[in-house]
Amino acid sequence: MKLSPVFATALSTFAVSVITALGFSSQAQGLTFLGNSSGIWGTPNSGSNTDPIFSGVGTNTFTWGRPRPDDRENNYGTPANQLTFTGNSISTDDVGSLFKIGALEYYNGKVEEKTNVDSVPLNLTLSFTDPSNLREVLNFGFLLDNTTNSGEDPDNDADTVYVQENFGTRSFKLDGNEYLLNVIGFSQDGGNTSVSEFSVLEDQKTTPALYGRITRVTPPQKIPETASTVGLSVLGIYLITRKKSLRANNS
Repeated sequence: MKLSPVFATALSTFAVSVITALGFSSQAQGLTFLGNSSGIWGTPNSGSNTDPIFSGVGTNTFTWGRPRPDDRENNYGTPANQLTFTGNSISTDDVGSLFKIGALEYYNGKVEEKTNVDSVPLNLTLSFTDPSNLREVLNFGFLLDNTTNSGEDPDNDADTVYVQENFGTRSFKLDGNEYLLNVIGFSQDGGNTSVSEFSVLEDQKTTPALYGRITRVTPPQKIPETASTVGLSVLGIYLITRKKSLRANNS
C-alpha cells in the first residue's frame, strides 16, 4: 500500500514534532546549578577557659590560643590554632550529583593552657546564579578539643575538631518543582565517605572537603502523551480505513 502524498507529509511532520519534544525534555531534565560558596566564623564559646584568645570573627579564618616563642622549657614555637574555610565555585553536572561546597583547613598549634575556646560557629552561604538567583545560609558549629600536651606520645597530644550539629537540609521551589539541598558532610576521600571529626598532631594540619547534593522532590514532568497518542490513532484510523477501501474496491 502506498501512502498518499498529503498523509506522508503529515506523518513526517508529526515524527519531527515528537523527536523535537523528546529532545527538549532531555535537556530540561539535565538541569545544572551554578554558583559559589563562602563561609565566615561567628563568635566562639570560651567555656571554662579563663583567658581566651581568638581572632577572625566575621572572616573565613579563625585563630585561637596564645602561642609562645620556642624555649627550652615549653618548646612551643608554632603559630596559634587555626580554622580556615575556603569556598569555591559550584557547578553540578546534573540534579542528584555530588558537588564540592568548599574546604576546611585545620592547623593544630601549641598554645598556652586556658587561652583556648571550646567551640565556634560557621555561617555557610551558598549563592546560586543559574538557573535562578537562589541563596541559602546554613549555620553549624565545631567543638574544639584542645588537649594538654605531655610530650610523651604525639597521638595523645593531638587535638580534635568535632562537627557539633548535623548538617541541614533545605527545600526550595524552582519552575514549579520542589528541590532539596542536602549538605552531606566533610570528606577526605572525594565524597565517598563523610567524617564528623578531625584529629591532628601538633604543628600539623588537615584539609577535608565539604560536599553537598541537590535532589528533585517533585518528579520531572513527563512529555504529554496526547500528541503521540493522537498521532498514532490517526495513523491507525487511516490504515484501517485504507484497508477497508481497498477491500471494497477489489470486491
